[in-house]
Amino acid sequence: MANEDDGLGATPLFAALDPEAAADLRSCMTEVKLARGKALFSEGEPGDRLYVVTDGKIKLGRTAADGRENLLAVLGRGEMFGELSLFDPGPRTATATAVTDSVLLGLGHDELQPWLTGRPEVAGHLLGALARRLRRTNEAMADLVFSDVPGRVAKALLDLAKRFGVRADDGLHVTHDLTQEELAQLVGASRETVNKALADFASRGFIRLEARAVVILDIERLARRAG
Repeated sequence: MANEDDGLGATPLFAALDPEAAADLRSCMTEVKLARGKALFSEGEPGDRLYVVTDGKIKLGRTAADGRENLLAVLGRGEMFGELSLFDPGPRTATATAVTDSVLLGLGHDELQPWLTGRPEVAGHLLGALARRLRRTNEAMADLVFSDVPGRVAKALLDLAKRFGVRADDGLHVTHDLTQEELAQLVGASRETVNKALADFASRGFIRLEARAVVILDIERLARRAG
């Protein structure tokens, strides 16, 4: 059954379902455990299955012909990916890799089809999720053109904080579990430039840097820098 413990209830796939229907759909899904650093699937591979993260973090990335890597997204508990393959089965457009030890639930095209035809609201929610992803992609492309690197770094930190942040007395703790190189790939810049921006934010009192984490000390000023 989809419940608060597995994070499924908040996903577009389950949001339109009553508890009994959600439990039926949950029973169609297959659990996958993925160790840190292991790939679930690679760019270019055939795909016809979506996944929901129930524990851990997954990164989606692409590799250019010259070997450069770009990080498209970092997903955590309750977030879904791979749904495009259910509407348009074909090669995967990104590589999915576990940032931490992770647990996923997978649902194939054949298992989902009866839900799309019998419960149109499920299809509607999935299409809404695809539309939101397209909107975020358009925003990211615009940021690459119109925003400087510090602005993109600030925006990325705020996005990570929204999904992974935990409030404490000394600030908003964001354990993103990313290396410096991965943070740079996420904002489409060199590691040196991103590190310089992070150091500047720290010197201004916006953030405090920790190992694979950051504590946001002044979220309003960071938001202003993000534009």
